[in-house]
Amino acid sequence: MSSKPAVRAALDPDQRADRDAVPIFRRLEQRLTADPARVVVRPFHLSWQAAGLATSRAGRLVSDILDMNDAAVDRALEAVFHDFEARHWQIARVFETRFEQVATDLKVDCALISGAKRLLIGAYFCHEYSYAAAALMNPSIVPHPDQSGLDAETVRFVMSLRAVGEGHISSISFREGLVSASGRFDLVREPPIATAAMAQPGGGDSDGVVIVNRDHDSTLSGTVIFPVTPAQANGLEDLRLTAFTHDDGEKEWIGTYTAYSGQAIHSELMRTHDFRRFSLQPMAGSAAVNKGMALFPRKVDGRYMMIGRQDGKNLFLLGSDEMCEWSGGARIMEPKYPWEFIQIGNCGPPIELDEGWLLLTHGVGPMRKYALGAALLDKNDPSIVLARTPDPLLSAADHEREGYVPNVVYTCGALRLGKTLFLPYGLADSSVAFAFADISDVLAKME
Repeated sequence: MSSKPAVRAALDPDQRADRDAVPIFRRLEQRLTADPARVVVRPFHLSWQAAGLATSRAGRLVSDILDMNDAAVDRALEAVFHDFEARHWQIARVFETRFEQVATDLKVDCALISGAKRLLIGAYFCHEYSYAAAALMNPSIVPHPDQSGLDAETVRFVMSLRAVGEGHISSISFREGLVSASGRFDLVREPPIATAAMAQPGGGDSDGVVIVNRDHDSTLSGTVIFPVTPAQANGLEDLRLTAFTHDDGEKEWIGTYTAYSGQAIHSELMRTHDFRRFSLQPMAGSAAVNKGMALFPRKVDGRYMMIGRQDGKNLFLLGSDEMCEWSGGARIMEPKYPWEFIQIGNCGPPIELDEGWLLLTHGVGPMRKYALGAALLDKNDPSIVLARTPDPLLSAADHEREGYVPNVVYTCGALRLGKTLFLPYGLADSSVAFAFADISDVLAKME
């Protein structure tokens, strides 16, 4: 068993009160909030019922459009472009792509269909969607694949966000920016027009993997990934990103998220090398039917490792020889302190330090109040909990408590900047805030 690092020993109540008098997180004033004006074009689905024009509602719609004369088609298409062209990125190309999907599904003979009718059919099978009208929350953050042109102290980052829109459907949006341990924090300005990543034609492969691609002319900031499969139909929730280093040194950005069908949840992986092409991959095994799984950024003792909450209350350590198959697990942490008696969970992938693995946690206490804490796991054997925070490190201040879900502070990951921790975090499931802390101060809060 490893020796315990230099964290604070147990203190009496008076000593603890003195220690906790000064907050360790330096909060920034900047906030990101839900914005109903951010819209994208999404596929609009009618009941297919059966393939073929004669046997489905969608087929009958296509037949009605094909029966229109050219003048009527031109007038309808002109009205569509007048209303929507300035609000969306290359909307004609989106309509053409959507037409091709519909034609494939309905087995439509495209040879004699005019370009205008193709675009109009595509428009009828699309709709405008405000992807962050209801809430913006639960961020995760990793170093950007491109670190060129920066000074030694500055890191370019990718931040994911859970955006909630109509029907309480969650999607994944992204922001890029620059941050440094000295307190610099700059977000790349969002483009005026957001774009939805598109599923690769053909859907997915036999393993249930779906490939989605960012438009090659778009920026990552402003790109949104929506549910694609039936298992994801009601949301992609709480992406926890990590920059994973494989045994051969190759970097891959991997995130775990919860796919919600509307009736069941299942954990899946998002994998990318460049944030242009994304693989959405279901996980197998008994542990994958739970939510809130977080992947270690490298193998430990030759195995992939995850932190999960397999029983809805406690934290478990899981190991696997396969990235996509997770079962079993050993319970390593239970609620111990009053602020976390209801349940505990991870707040993103463990962060590697010289002292061990720093694991941010959340706890739920009286009145279902969420607060953030931390634990330190042994570097060689993460099943050993070396220390943990007896009191919250961060909770909602009075002016931060109101929102979509009151009294919640939550994050899906932080970024290490040398000796400093940069934390984006959600407030009341309604906005995203930012803070810095010295890692030594975090460790000093542990017992």
